[in-house]
Amino acid sequence: MGERRTARERRRAHEFEEFVAGAGGRLLHVAALLTGEAPGRTPAGGTSGDPAAGHGPEAAARLLTAALAATYAAWDGLRGEDPYDRARQELVTRYARTARRPGSADPGGVLAPLAPQERLVLVLRLAEGLAEEQTAALLGLPVERVRTLCTRAVDTLRRGAPRAGRAGAATWRAGWWRTRPWRAGP
Repeated sequence: MGERRTARERRRAHEFEEFVAGAGGRLLHVAALLTGEAPGRTPAGGTSGDPAAGHGPEAAARLLTAALAATYAAWDGLRGEDPYDRARQELVTRYARTARRPGSADPGGVLAPLAPQERLVLVLRLAEGLAEEQTAALLGLPVERVRTLCTRAVDTLRRGAPRAGRAGAATWRAGWWRTRPWRAGP
């Protein structure tokens, strides 16, 4: 009995390691966008951000670690559910719980002018490529609200990003959306 349980736990751990190896980079990118980490930074080599202020490489790594821990805890109960969808749901839920708590600093980066809900919708719609209906279901919002939030977020970024004095203007002009690690082609 103990040997079967040990073998099952080993298989579970191996399956989860393979999942993280395949999807970890993409999930880290989403976490970095949500927390305001500068594009291209990783927890191992990142130097920007103040972890005490709630943003920076450490915040994205903490957010992703918590989401992956919850996904691993529910691994056996997934039964046909896509583990990436589950991990993304955990990531979004954990970000939504911690965004704009009293005493926490606003995240930085190109998406800094956006409210947390706008940031969530924009990242899910544009960076993750989810449809309005999927985004609405994930966030528990009506489809019209998702459409409005996405439009407002894009308008805010269009108005505010190109100014020469803004810290994220160079990143915006360089095309931060092209730095997605999973993007195929030119």
